[in-house]
Amino acid sequence: MARTAYDTVAADYADLLRDHLAAPTSAADRAVLRMFADLVTGPVADVGCGPGRITGHLRALGVDVFGVDLSPRMVAVARRDHPGLRFDVGSMLDLDLPDASLGGALAWYSVIHVPWELHPAVFAEFHRVLAPGGLLLLAFHIGDTVRRLEHAYGHDIALDAFRLQPERVLAQLGEAGFEPHTRLDREPVGVEKTRQGYLVVRKPA
Repeated sequence: MARTAYDTVAADYADLLRDHLAAPTSAADRAVLRMFADLVTGPVADVGCGPGRITGHLRALGVDVFGVDLSPRMVAVARRDHPGLRFDVGSMLDLDLPDASLGGALAWYSVIHVPWELHPAVFAEFHRVLAPGGLLLLAFHIGDTVRRLEHAYGHDIALDAFRLQPERVLAQLGEAGFEPHTRLDREPVGVEKTRQGYLVVRKPA
Protein backbone atom coordinates (compact mmCIF):
# COMPACT_ATOMS: atom_id res chain seq x y z
CA MET A 1 0.00 0.00 0.00
CA ALA A 2 2.72 2.52 0.99
CA ARG A 3 4.90 1.71 -2.01
CA THR A 4 2.02 2.17 -4.47
CA ALA A 5 0.87 5.39 -2.84
CA TYR A 6 4.29 7.00 -2.81
CA ASP A 7 5.08 5.84 -6.33
CA THR A 8 1.91 7.67 -7.38
CA VAL A 9 2.64 10.97 -5.61
CA ALA A 10 6.46 11.03 -5.80
CA ALA A 11 7.00 14.00 -8.12
CA ASP A 12 4.27 16.20 -6.63
CA TYR A 13 5.28 15.30 -3.07
CA ALA A 14 8.84 16.39 -3.80
CA ASP A 15 7.73 19.68 -5.35
CA LEU A 16 5.36 20.52 -2.50
CA LEU A 17 7.81 19.82 0.33
CA ARG A 18 11.01 20.98 -1.36
CA ASP A 19 11.35 24.14 0.78
CA HIS A 20 9.35 22.99 3.79
CA LEU A 21 12.36 22.49 6.05
CA ALA A 22 13.42 26.13 5.59
CA ALA A 23 10.07 27.50 6.79
CA PRO A 24 9.77 29.18 10.22
CA THR A 25 7.29 26.50 11.26
CA SER A 26 10.04 23.87 10.80
CA ALA A 27 12.38 25.37 13.43
CA ALA A 28 11.99 22.37 15.75
CA ASP A 29 12.70 19.96 12.89
CA ARG A 30 15.91 21.80 12.05
CA ALA A 31 16.97 21.86 15.69
CA VAL A 32 16.44 18.11 16.13
CA LEU A 33 18.30 17.32 12.90
CA ARG A 34 21.16 19.64 13.91
CA MET A 35 21.45 17.87 17.27
CA PHE A 36 21.46 14.47 15.59
CA ALA A 37 24.12 15.62 13.11
CA ASP A 38 26.29 16.89 15.95
CA LEU A 39 25.99 13.65 17.92
CA VAL A 40 26.28 10.96 15.25
CA THR A 41 29.52 9.52 13.90
CA GLY A 42 29.99 7.16 10.97
CA PRO A 43 27.61 6.41 8.10
CA VAL A 44 23.92 7.16 8.55
CA ALA A 45 20.91 5.63 6.77
CA ASP A 46 17.87 7.82 6.17
CA VAL A 47 15.27 5.05 6.09
CA GLY A 48 12.07 6.03 4.33
CA CYS A 49 13.93 8.93 2.74
CA GLY A 50 11.30 9.80 0.14
CA PRO A 51 12.66 12.39 -2.31
CA GLY A 52 15.78 12.86 -0.21
CA ARG A 53 15.08 16.26 1.36
CA ILE A 54 16.20 15.19 4.86
CA THR A 55 19.10 13.20 3.40
CA GLY A 56 20.29 16.28 1.57
CA HIS A 57 19.87 18.48 4.64
CA LEU A 58 21.95 16.12 6.78
CA ARG A 59 24.64 15.99 4.12
CA ALA A 60 24.79 19.78 4.17
CA LEU A 61 25.36 19.51 7.93
CA GLY A 62 28.38 17.29 7.31
CA VAL A 63 26.81 13.86 7.88
CA ASP A 64 27.95 10.84 5.86
CA VAL A 65 24.40 9.89 4.88
CA PHE A 66 22.55 7.84 2.28
CA GLY A 67 18.86 7.17 1.69
CA VAL A 68 16.68 4.07 1.53
CA ASP A 69 13.04 4.04 0.47
CA LEU A 70 10.42 1.44 -0.39
CA SER A 71 9.19 3.45 -3.40
CA PRO A 72 11.27 3.14 -6.59
CA ARG A 73 9.80 6.38 -7.94
CA MET A 74 10.71 8.25 -4.75
CA VAL A 75 14.26 6.92 -5.09
CA ALA A 76 14.34 8.07 -8.72
CA VAL A 77 13.26 11.58 -7.67
CA ALA A 78 15.84 11.61 -4.86
CA ARG A 79 18.61 10.63 -7.28
CA ARG A 80 17.48 13.36 -9.68
CA ASP A 81 17.36 16.06 -7.02
CA HIS A 82 20.50 14.99 -5.13
CA PRO A 83 22.83 13.51 -7.77
CA GLY A 84 25.83 13.41 -5.43
CA LEU A 85 24.14 11.19 -2.85
CA ARG A 86 23.38 7.48 -2.70
CA PHE A 87 19.79 6.26 -2.67
CA ASP A 88 18.67 2.62 -2.61
CA VAL A 89 15.29 0.89 -2.89
CA GLY A 90 14.68 -1.17 0.23
CA SER A 91 12.42 -2.01 3.15
CA MET A 92 13.01 -1.08 6.78
CA LEU A 93 11.82 -4.57 7.67
CA ASP A 94 14.75 -6.11 5.80
CA LEU A 95 17.60 -3.65 5.24
CA ASP A 96 20.27 -4.78 2.80
CA LEU A 97 23.04 -3.74 5.19
CA PRO A 98 25.61 -5.69 7.22
CA ASP A 99 25.28 -6.06 10.97
CA ALA A 100 26.68 -3.16 13.02
CA SER A 101 27.59 -1.21 9.87
CA LEU A 102 26.01 2.18 10.69
CA GLY A 103 26.80 4.95 13.11
CA GLY A 104 23.25 6.20 12.89
CA ALA A 105 19.83 5.77 11.33
CA LEU A 106 16.72 7.88 11.16
CA ALA A 107 13.11 7.26 10.23
CA TRP A 108 11.67 10.73 9.64
CA TYR A 109 7.91 10.26 9.58
CA SER A 110 8.36 6.89 7.87
CA VAL A 111 7.52 4.38 10.64
CA ILE A 112 4.07 6.02 10.66
CA HIS A 113 3.19 3.88 7.64
CA VAL A 114 4.15 0.63 9.37
CA PRO A 115 1.33 -1.10 11.30
CA TRP A 116 1.81 -0.98 15.07
CA GLU A 117 2.28 -4.74 15.35
CA LEU A 118 5.29 -4.64 13.00
CA HIS A 119 7.19 -1.96 14.93
CA PRO A 120 9.11 -4.46 17.09
CA ALA A 121 10.47 -6.12 13.94
CA VAL A 122 11.43 -2.72 12.47
CA PHE A 123 13.18 -1.64 15.66
CA ALA A 124 15.03 -4.96 15.86
CA GLU A 125 16.25 -4.40 12.29
CA PHE A 126 17.49 -0.91 13.17
CA HIS A 127 19.30 -2.38 16.18
CA ARG A 128 20.93 -5.02 13.98
CA VAL A 129 22.45 -2.57 11.50
CA LEU A 130 23.64 -0.04 14.08
CA ALA A 131 27.11 -0.33 15.58
CA PRO A 132 27.46 -0.20 19.38
CA GLY A 133 26.96 3.41 20.41
CA GLY A 134 24.96 4.13 17.23
CA LEU A 135 22.00 6.50 17.33
CA LEU A 136 18.46 6.15 15.99
CA LEU A 137 16.19 9.17 15.41
CA LEU A 138 12.45 8.79 14.96
CA ALA A 139 9.92 11.53 14.10
CA PHE A 140 6.17 10.86 14.14
CA HIS A 141 2.68 12.19 14.78
CA ILE A 142 1.51 11.66 18.37
CA GLY A 143 -1.76 9.85 18.96
CA ASP A 144 -3.37 6.43 19.00
CA THR A 145 -5.49 6.42 15.86
CA VAL A 146 -5.05 5.47 12.22
CA ARG A 147 -5.63 8.07 9.53
CA ARG A 148 -6.60 6.75 6.09
CA LEU A 149 -5.40 9.04 3.31
CA GLU A 150 -7.51 8.72 0.17
CA HIS A 151 -6.46 11.90 -1.64
CA ALA A 152 -3.11 13.62 -1.19
CA TYR A 153 -0.63 15.69 -3.23
CA GLY A 154 -3.16 15.91 -6.06
CA HIS A 155 -3.74 12.15 -6.41
CA ASP A 156 -6.21 9.51 -5.29
CA ILE A 157 -4.34 7.04 -3.09
CA ALA A 158 -4.87 4.52 -0.29
CA LEU A 159 -2.40 5.04 2.55
CA ASP A 160 -2.64 4.50 6.30
CA ALA A 161 -0.80 6.80 8.72
CA PHE A 162 -0.45 5.39 12.23
CA ARG A 163 -0.19 7.93 15.03
CA LEU A 164 2.08 6.82 17.85
CA GLN A 165 2.36 7.25 21.61
CA PRO A 166 5.94 8.12 22.67
CA GLU A 167 5.77 5.99 25.81
CA ARG A 168 4.76 2.93 23.82
CA VAL A 169 7.45 3.55 21.20
CA LEU A 170 10.09 3.98 23.91
CA ALA A 171 8.99 0.72 25.53
CA GLN A 172 9.26 -1.13 22.20
CA LEU A 173 12.67 0.43 21.53
CA GLY A 174 13.81 -0.69 24.98
CA GLU A 175 12.66 -4.24 24.23
CA ALA A 176 14.70 -4.08 21.00
CA GLY A 177 17.82 -3.23 23.03
CA PHE A 178 17.98 0.57 22.81
CA GLU A 179 18.54 3.03 25.64
CA PRO A 180 16.86 6.47 25.66
CA HIS A 181 18.82 9.58 24.82
CA THR A 182 16.50 12.50 23.96
CA ARG A 183 12.75 12.99 23.79
CA LEU A 184 10.92 16.04 22.47
CA ASP A 185 7.17 16.52 22.09
CA ARG A 186 5.84 19.71 20.55
CA GLU A 187 2.48 21.27 19.89
CA PRO A 188 1.09 21.43 16.32
CA VAL A 189 1.97 24.44 14.18
CA GLY A 190 0.56 25.64 10.88
CA VAL A 191 -1.69 23.07 9.26
CA GLU A 192 -0.66 20.24 11.60
CA LYS A 193 -3.52 18.54 13.43
CA THR A 194 -1.58 16.58 16.07
CA ARG A 195 1.34 17.00 18.42
CA GLN A 196 4.68 15.86 16.99
CA GLY A 197 7.17 13.52 18.64
CA TYR A 198 10.93 13.10 18.24
CA LEU A 199 12.95 10.36 19.89
CA VAL A 200 16.68 9.72 19.85
CA VAL A 201 17.84 6.38 21.28
CA ARG A 202 21.24 4.72 21.43
CA LYS A 203 22.43 1.16 20.93
CA PRO A 204 24.48 0.52 24.08
CA ALA A 205 28.24 0.52 23.59
